Parts: sequence; structure tokens; C-alpha cells
Amino acid sequence: PAARRLGVGTALLRHLAGIAVARGCARFEWSVLDWNEPAIRFYRTMGAVGQDEWTVQRVSGEALARMAGE
Repeated sequence: PAARRLGVGTALLRHLAGIAVARGCARFEWSVLDWNEPAIRFYRTMGAVGQDEWTVQRVSGEALARMAGE
């Protein structure tokens, strides 16, 4: 919270977007927890659009080992 409103997030996203453009990427994506409303509002002010049709899938721990066949 102490770093909020100092321009750090804006500078970081602009820098990363610049890298994406320089490398010819068609898009730049990241994840944010659905309850993190302040972050979502900030990302929207930067031009981000939520992708509601996507869900995150995760495998960890024992399930990850099983998936790996171990």
C-alpha cells in the first residue's frame, strides 16, 4: 500500500507493454484475483479488458506428481 499512487505500477506496465510491442507481440496478458477490485480498476484505466471466458487451472502437490507419472 505504501507504494500506491507513486506511478510505479503505471511505469512497470508501460515498460512491459513496450517490450511486448518491440517483440511483435499481439497482446500482453496477466492474472489478477477477482476480489482485487483496486487492481482491476487500475488495470482498466490502463486499457486492460477482463477476459471472463477464461478460467485458471492449477495442478500442485500430489496431483502434480501424479500428472507427471511419478
